[in-house]
Amino acid sequence: MAKTLKIDFVSDIACPWCAVGLGSLETALERLKGEVEADIHFQPFELNPQMGPEGENVAEHIQKKYGSTPEQSAKNRAHIRERGAEVGFTFNTDETSRIWNTFDAHRLLHWAGTEGKQKALKAALLKANFTDGRNVSDASVLAEVAGEAGLDAARARSILASDEYTAEVREREAFYQRAGIQAVPAVIVADRYLISGGQPPEVFEQALRQIAAEAA
Repeated sequence: MAKTLKIDFVSDIACPWCAVGLGSLETALERLKGEVEADIHFQPFELNPQMGPEGENVAEHIQKKYGSTPEQSAKNRAHIRERGAEVGFTFNTDETSRIWNTFDAHRLLHWAGTEGKQKALKAALLKANFTDGRNVSDASVLAEVAGEAGLDAARARSILASDEYTAEVREREAFYQRAGIQAVPAVIVADRYLISGGQPPEVFEQALRQIAAEAA
């Protein structure tokens, strides 16, 4: 009998390492089929909660936030692109890419959780942002992506035009901040074990196997 583990995947769709980490987690779970099953819940974290609706050039943003030179940024993007490819995720970002406010995306992800489509929407949003270069703060884009993930696009538009799920997302963000989460991805297994960062599949595989064995 496979052991089912609850996994809270705290992340932001503006975070490239979250896409890598998710791909690694899914690769590990594929390898652990028959041993470990996962009940995954995507939890909100905003890397840039003050980001305006116009977004910001990613290279300029990284330079301001971390002091990276254009050369360092290009090297980091190449490294992330390689790590993404290893787990089946395509990054098409370059020095002209933009980073967007993601709060509305988190509201839709919360709603998607009530519809059983959270994982599909998370994957679609990461692809829209990093593979397709779409504006994931734009309501029309978000509604379209929700439709592509199998959700009701009209319902998505209605949510985005209101403040629905705002309080719920703020509460979840505050909960994880109080828990000490300051960087993402933060993968919390069985409410007890933390796996930080965009780890390789082997790290997730080993950790999940060990946690499942202890839980059994």
